[in-house]
Amino acid sequence: MARTFFHLHLISDATGETLIAVSRAVIAQYDAVESIEHLYPFVRSASQLEKAIDEIDEAPGVVLFTLVDKDLAQRLVAACHELNVPCHSVLQPISDVFRAYLGSPGAARPGAQHMLNAYYFNRVEALNYTMLHDDGQTADDYEAADILLLGVSRTSKTPTSIYLANRGYKTANVPIIPNVPLPKAIFRLQKPLIVGLVTSADRLVAVRQQRLDSSQTRFDSTYVDPVAVNEEVVQSRRLFAHYGWPVIDVTRRSIEEAAAAIINLYKAHRAKLGLLEHPR
Repeated sequence: MARTFFHLHLISDATGETLIAVSRAVIAQYDAVESIEHLYPFVRSASQLEKAIDEIDEAPGVVLFTLVDKDLAQRLVAACHELNVPCHSVLQPISDVFRAYLGSPGAARPGAQHMLNAYYFNRVEALNYTMLHDDGQTADDYEAADILLLGVSRTSKTPTSIYLANRGYKTANVPIIPNVPLPKAIFRLQKPLIVGLVTSADRLVAVRQQRLDSSQTRFDSTYVDPVAVNEEVVQSRRLFAHYGWPVIDVTRRSIEEAAAAIINLYKAHRAKLGLLEHPR
C-alpha cells in the first residue's frame, strides 16, 4: 500500500510534548498516512511566530498549536486563514470545559506544566530509584519501592519500569532465572505492589531470537529452545499464583497499556492497605 505524506506544523510556547503526543495518537489511526513534523517549541514572541508562519507558507499543511498568549494565538489563526490551511488550538476546547465548570479562567502561564514543582521532583526521585533497581540490583531496599515487577527474560520489565518511573512510581524489577532463587527480601515485602509479567512462549522465543541475533553476548542453549521457554513461562505463572501476585500478560499489550493496568492494580493495592494514593 502506497503511503501518503502531509506537513504537520506543531507550534508551542513550551516544549511541544503535548502536541507531539496528541498528533501522533491521531495519526496512528491512519495506516497509510505519515506526517512530516515541523516542531516550533518555545514560541513566545511575535518574531518567533512569524518565522513559523513563513515555514507554514512554504510547506502548507495542518497546524496545531498550544499558545496561551491570546495575541500570538490570534495572529497565528489569522495567518493560517489567509494561507487557507487548517489551524487548531489543541488545549482551548479543554480549557473552555474547565473554565465553564470552575467558573474562572486559568492563569496564562506558558509551559506551566513543566514548572519545577513537587510532581517534577517526585518523578526525578522515582527515576533515580528505578535505574538503581533495574534487573535485580540493590535488593536490600525493595521496601522503598511502590511497585516491583517480576518476570522471565524479555517480558518488558525494564521499559515498563522506566515508563512507570516517568509517571512518578518507584519501580524495581527482578528477573526470574531458571534454577536461581529470587532474593529472599521479596517475600518479606509489605508496602510495594508485586506484579508478575508474562507473555506467550511463542512471542518470547521470537523476541529472544532477535536479541540473540543482534547481540554478541553468549546465551545458554535453552534461551530460545521452545520447550525450555514454555517451561519458564509455566513456572513463572505457578510462582505468581502460589503467592497470589497479580499477573499482567504483555503479549498483545503496549508498554503504555501494561503500565496503565499496573497503575490501576497499584491504586487498589494502596486502598486495600488503607493508604492514600500518592499524588503524581
